[in-house]
Amino acid sequence: MRFRFKDKKLEALYTEEKNAHKYPNVVDDFFEVMAIIAAALSERDLYANKGLRFEKLVGQRGKQGQRSLRLNKQWRLIVTLEEDKEGFYLQILGIEDYH
Repeated sequence: MRFRFKDKKLEALYTEEKNAHKYPNVVDDFFEVMAIIAAALSERDLYANKGLRFEKLVGQRGKQGQRSLRLNKQWRLIVTLEEDKEGFYLQILGIEDYH
């Protein structure tokens, strides 16, 4: 599945592993989940992978279309599902500590 980064810092983490020290014990999980996203054909593949716990957030964030994917027990990757002329893609918004 196609994806884009909203945050240049997160894009730098993905492309150059820049500032990886800011996310201790989660960088390897981040790269693993990004590989799963890249291999997915659609969001259905992400829902089918139960370990990711791909789910729509509740409240105001849910109304904004935000979803999360589990990186590990503590960290989540926050995304939105967007559409352009080529079809659907994930907009990667950030990595958040859920504890």
